[in-house]
Amino acid sequence: MAKPARHVFICSQNRPAGHPRGSCGQKGCSEVMDEFLQQWQQRQCFAQVLVTPSSCIGPCGMGPNVLVYPEGVLYSNVSKADVSEIFDQHLLGGNAVERLKAPAYIW
Repeated sequence: MAKPARHVFICSQNRPAGHPRGSCGQKGCSEVMDEFLQQWQQRQCFAQVLVTPSSCIGPCGMGPNVLVYPEGVLYSNVSKADVSEIFDQHLLGGNAVERLKAPAYIW
């Protein structure tokens, strides 16, 4: 397997209902993860991008959270509708999606 140019981590953390930190699982991360995998397969960008579910990666109250390396860009409040833009602009185009980036005081 070739080393991909970018590695995407999608928070898939699930905490029990009522947990004080909440979780991306309670905010639709499975839908976001499914969309990333679907687009990854449709675009057949297996050599350029690696998509991986992860446990907690940050600000639970701002989830679903998506982290892209090697740039270290954290996206927050990501929805299924945002995935195409992240793929087109960042993962394949090389430019972060500014409107989705977590605030500087968070990341």
